[in-house]
Amino acid sequence: MKLLPSPSYARRTVRADDSLGRAMEAAFTLLAFFGIGFALDRWLGTTPVLMIVFSMLAAIGMFLSWKARYTAQMEALEAQHAANRDAERPLPAWQGNAMKDSTP
Repeated sequence: MKLLPSPSYARRTVRADDSLGRAMEAAFTLLAFFGIGFALDRWLGTTPVLMIVFSMLAAIGMFLSWKARYTAQMEALEAQHAANRDAERPLPAWQGNAMKDSTP
C-alpha cells in the first residue's frame, strides 16, 4: 500500500547530456585518472609526478569534450533557429507579386 506518491525526482534517470550526468562524469573521470597516476607513482617510485600529469590530462580532456559538445549544441540550435526564422518569414511584396503574375 502506498501512502505517498514517490517524488518525480526519485524516478529521474541520469543522462550524459544533463548537468548531473556531466558532473558525475567529471568526478569519476578525475578520480579514475588520479587513481591511475597514484598507482603508477607507487609502482615506479615517482611520488607526485604522474598523479599531477594524469589529473591535468583528465581535466584538459574533459574541457575539450565539454567545449566540443557545447559547440555542437549551439550549431544545431542556430541551424534550427535559422530554419524556423526562414519558415516564418513572409515573401517580400515584389517576390509575391512576381509569382502571382507568372502563373497561367
